[in-house]
Amino acid sequence: MRPTSDVVIVGAGSVGLPTAYFLAQEGFRVTVFDPEASGGRGENRAAIGGIRATFSDRAKIAVCQESLDLVAGWEARTGDPVGWRQGGYVFVAYDPAVADTLKGLLDSQKAFGLGIDWLDAEALLEVAPGLSRAGLLGGTFSPGDGSASPLLCAWSYRKQAAMRGVDFHFHEPVTAIRIEGGRVVGVETPLGRWDAPVVLVAAGAAAARVGRLAGLELPVVPDSHEAGITEPVARFLEPMIVDVRPQPGSRNFYYYQNAEGQVVFCITPDPSIVGEDRRSTSAFLPLVARRMVAVEPALALLKVRRTWRGLYPMTPDGAPLVGPAPGVPGLVLAVGMCGQGFMIGPGLGALLTRLVADRTTERDREVLQDWRPDRPFGAMEALR
Repeated sequence: MRPTSDVVIVGAGSVGLPTAYFLAQEGFRVTVFDPEASGGRGENRAAIGGIRATFSDRAKIAVCQESLDLVAGWEARTGDPVGWRQGGYVFVAYDPAVADTLKGLLDSQKAFGLGIDWLDAEALLEVAPGLSRAGLLGGTFSPGDGSASPLLCAWSYRKQAAMRGVDFHFHEPVTAIRIEGGRVVGVETPLGRWDAPVVLVAAGAAAARVGRLAGLELPVVPDSHEAGITEPVARFLEPMIVDVRPQPGSRNFYYYQNAEGQVVFCITPDPSIVGEDRRSTSAFLPLVARRMVAVEPALALLKVRRTWRGLYPMTPDGAPLVGPAPGVPGLVLAVGMCGQGFMIGPGLGALLTRLVADRTTERDREVLQDWRPDRPFGAMEALR
């Protein structure tokens, strides 16, 4: 007799781990397969830790508002520290076109329930006093956003899931998604077959490869982004600072000071670096350092400890593919997080649990409609 589960999850990362926890909490028998040695060893460990609901997309706002609530209360509920800090997010404007874009989004953002306001330069400097005054027009501030440790979160999600009976299989990739009678019946790995009426794909950068196991061509293409971290210093910065001005070599950059006092930073390269190359480069640090010091001059005094590179599993419109796979009953997709899996993951895990349990809310159904895998792709989300 083959082993059985209610749900098999393919991928133990930023989405798969919290989803396993929430499913198990609801009483589902859950098995998770991952080719890596432990949870969070894919793109989760490359995340820098920001969690924001500050988007222009209603689905991301809704899911990440739930993520913020879950992560903010995680230590109180479980006893596990995850490095949570509610410092907020600041999108700065040193360019009139950027200021107009940010202001133009406010009405819809507020209508979607986002706590956000435009602050003029003087008010913004009270929130982030280290910003360069030269040319500062102001910016938006979302005080409810924050940050946490991706590594601590992954560790705690796995620990709490295992305590609730989740069966983790590491070093065990899924090699086949089994379909019989027109619907999913389980998976196959190098060690055997596993029966389950629901298979949930949360495979990160490997989403396209895993999708082909079920005959799907998923439009998820990874590209490389680099990040870095400094030595720890005394607290001087509360919010995450985001500068969306395109400049030669980069479309935007962002940085914040984490719970340990280290400044963590990242840049979006332009043009995109498509592929799965995770090797650090010599070009990243000079490029990002110039941008960071121009916005926050005191950062020039900090020493960089290390840099690293991770993958953003991108979709054509910058939004995830979530929900039942078209034409494959029993297969559920949660892929294409576009570099935002860490912040989307907790809220999405809770939503996916409600989907499997057949008790989605009206808001859940709106998210699933916006992120359905067979949607027509339009323009990129403005604040992705």
